[in-house]
Amino acid sequence: MSASDIFIIVAVVLAIAIFAIYKLSSRNYKRSIEAQDFINANKQVVPIYVIDKKFAKPTENDFNKQVFEQFNNSMKRRKMCMVRAKVGPQIVTLITEKNVFDVIVPKKTIKVDLSGLFIVNVVGVNLADKKKKSLREKASLFTSSSRQSNSRFSFCFHEQI
Repeated sequence: MSASDIFIIVAVVLAIAIFAIYKLSSRNYKRSIEAQDFINANKQVVPIYVIDKKFAKPTENDFNKQVFEQFNNSMKRRKMCMVRAKVGPQIVTLITEKNVFDVIVPKKTIKVDLSGLFIVNVVGVNLADKKKKSLREKASLFTSSSRQSNSRFSFCFHEQI
């Protein structure tokens, strides 16, 4: 076997791998679009009283046995954002995304867009404003507000003289 034969074999294997990855990603993309359409078609605004929230692996104690059996193995092993809430007369465990999970406050009644057991959005709250800021963002906000306050005082000081 010469170097050119090895190069051809490696190129063919790489081409097959890239094609397989492309097909799998396009299939997953189509499934996610269908799921998002289904969620948007079935969501409704519901007031809920949030009892507790946790970031943990789902167990049979959290969900009904039928619902827990429908989870695939990767969902059972992965940690999820779960909210225990009172929806009407029932106490249920709901699933949510991380950005919505950060906004939800326990022991409060909030209105949410609910699609089955999935909290899509918190109604009346801008999620972009409520996201957690990094230390650098907090420092930049602090320094910009202190500059503005100093400029106001210096302006007032010059007027009084």
